Amino acid sequence: MFETPRLILRPMRAEDVDDLLAVFGDPRVMASFDAEPFDRARMERWVRRNLDHQVRYGYGLFTLVLKANGLVIGDCGLERMDEGDVVQAELGYDLRADCWNQGLATEAAAAVRDHAIQALGIPRLISLIRVGNLPSRRVAEKIGMRLEVEVQRYGHRYWVLALARDDAERVHV
Repeated sequence: MFETPRLILRPMRAEDVDDLLAVFGDPRVMASFDAEPFDRARMERWVRRNLDHQVRYGYGLFTLVLKANGLVIGDCGLERMDEGDVVQAELGYDLRADCWNQGLATEAAAAVRDHAIQALGIPRLISLIRVGNLPSRRVAEKIGMRLEVEVQRYGHRYWVLALARDDAERVHV
């Protein structure tokens, strides 16, 4: 668990299902994924998958909590991505729609970037962002990531933004 000026980032817990459903059950949030809002059963599976990931790999998603009022506003963290012979860590973030445009995603993503590189020693981070999701791309760019390539996954186009550890040392958010 660690903190930023406005956020507490703590490991995700099974009891976060209802709070995270306020994020993933919102059609505005899910529009950025071109996906249907989650129902409770799907949210429970998603949280379970992330908890299993934490146990298996030693890192995962953090639940984001506003310091000011204790409200859970989303998640931010790392997911192991296996692409053939290449293993990478993907940095991702999801916030409640009523928390957009306040710099909170950038604040959380910068903290996770620093944690990944400094504490976990991860040499390179990527973010997969649906083509057209400009707000998410801007967050990735603000924390120092740069567009590498556009790929096709699961029938959708994604931008792949990346940041190497050596480059991260020159970035300050």
